[in-house]
Amino acid sequence: MKASQTAHRIGITGLGMSVPSKVVTNHDLAKIVDTNDEWIRTRTGICERRIAEPGTATSDLAFLAAREALKNAHLDPKDLELLIIATTTPDMLFPSTACIVQQRLGAKSAVCFDLSAACSGSVFALITAQQYLLANRYKNALVVGAEVLSSFIDWTDRSTCVLFGDGAGACVLQPVKTGGILATDMGSDGTASGLLWSARPGSTRPSSTTSRR
Repeated sequence: MKASQTAHRIGITGLGMSVPSKVVTNHDLAKIVDTNDEWIRTRTGICERRIAEPGTATSDLAFLAAREALKNAHLDPKDLELLIIATTTPDMLFPSTACIVQQRLGAKSAVCFDLSAACSGSVFALITAQQYLLANRYKNALVVGAEVLSSFIDWTDRSTCVLFGDGAGACVLQPVKTGGILATDMGSDGTASGLLWSARPGSTRPSSTTSRR
């Protein structure tokens, strides 16, 4: 490899976040399901979670986090080239939530898509964006992890309702001369896919059977 072709490093140059104002503590959950603060904390480390108001879309939280990250990186949305949103609670099946956020940001030049990998989504999206930049395909990328999981949480199921909340975090990725992402690792284990899942809407359990032909 020639010196001019030596791979550069990719670093995080801007950060942003957005969380709902409503806080639900473990003590609050103990009032509606058979659980307690100690049981939750010792098993999950969670003390509280943020819950969005009804009608809040994932794109709402993602947009606010994205805007803050771009501002933090001193990057004009018009210069953004790649936008990936990691989510399992998209606004809708299509168009992608990334496209909705793109429109709100005014990032007309950005290639946009969603990535679904549940809890690993943000890490997978960051590594995906990093690879595009390492290949010199783009120079400015924005990765957002956003969820409004409260939109389908079963608040009577103590085994799952204690785990989830709502919020968004964003980061801008760009080539850097020093520092940057030193190493990454990815992995998946499909044998555990039956332990925690949400099937609807999906091809096996569509949201409405009236549309099937």
